[in-house]
Amino acid sequence: MNEKPVNLGFGNMMPPERIISIVSSDSAPTKRLIQEARDRKMLIDVTNGRKTRSIILADSDHVLLSAIQPETVAQRLNENESGG
Repeated sequence: MNEKPVNLGFGNMMPPERIISIVSSDSAPTKRLIQEARDRKMLIDVTNGRKTRSIILADSDHVLLSAIQPETVAQRLNENESGG
């Protein structure tokens, strides 16, 4: 578990073992997920005011908003797992 954190953009990092899912932000169900997380005070916005492109679901029930494409976050996660 000594993996280095995954960069979610703008210097924001997250331990890779805490990530459950990475999804795109452009569907109605994901918009509802964001609103529900906001209502529960479990939403973390790391977009720095930019457009939300991906949503990261954490094992702590937190929902993180990132300005990075889901494919890019997944690539960084895979590079981290392969030791790159």
